[in-house]
Amino acid sequence: MQSNLKAVKDGLAREVAAATRILVAEKILDYSGHVTTRLPDDQGFLIQTGLDSRAELRPERLLVVDYEGNVLEGEGNPPAELALHVEMFRARPDIQSVLHCHMDLAIAFTMMKNVQLKPMRARAVRWESGIPTHPDPSHIKHADQAAALAKTLGPHHAVLMRAHGLTLVAESVPALLVDAVHFQENALAFMQVLQAGAEPMPLTEEELVQINRHEMREFHIGKLWNYYVSRAINGGIVPANWNLLD
Repeated sequence: MQSNLKAVKDGLAREVAAATRILVAEKILDYSGHVTTRLPDDQGFLIQTGLDSRAELRPERLLVVDYEGNVLEGEGNPPAELALHVEMFRARPDIQSVLHCHMDLAIAFTMMKNVQLKPMRARAVRWESGIPTHPDPSHIKHADQAAALAKTLGPHHAVLMRAHGLTLVAESVPALLVDAVHFQENALAFMQVLQAGAEPMPLTEEELVQINRHEMREFHIGKLWNYYVSRAINGGIVPANWNLLD
């Protein structure tokens, strides 16, 4: 049983490291931001250290942290915004993985009057329940700040952070990577319409229902995960021996 748990943990660590490197390549992460994921049997979650390069993150460098913010395994200190991940996991037992990043397009939508980012492209149906904006522009370093952010997120899957960034939550690391890519695509589409001087036409409720009727989320996540991992392996971003492909 212990060996099985270690195998699962090692596999999740490789997913976190690979997703982090790929998100850097996609210009969604840079020198800051982090991907986290839960470990089974309430063993805590995986998070990188604050100082390790996101572009070269290695699975063995990840820390195991409990839901009180204590480091259980690993060397080095967690990122300053550890509390953000702790409180997201505590508030949302339904989620497995969290991304915090400083996506430029996401930040732009927190700095425009009377403009609210909404689903424009089909895959943005993921955020049909809404994309709230949290008013605190500072680094989320303390538990009370992080709990307030989790409250703003509520039951949704994304929360913008005023003049700061974005937090996404999902059911797995591959799902988180795919959501991050589609979030950026959707924000870009909205911005392109605004830059063209036109009035944005977000997807209607009826259109969202129609999209959901034919949605195959699990298949789509697997397809895009294999695409981005394969491309990363071929580009030398992710080692092939991490065994991330189906």
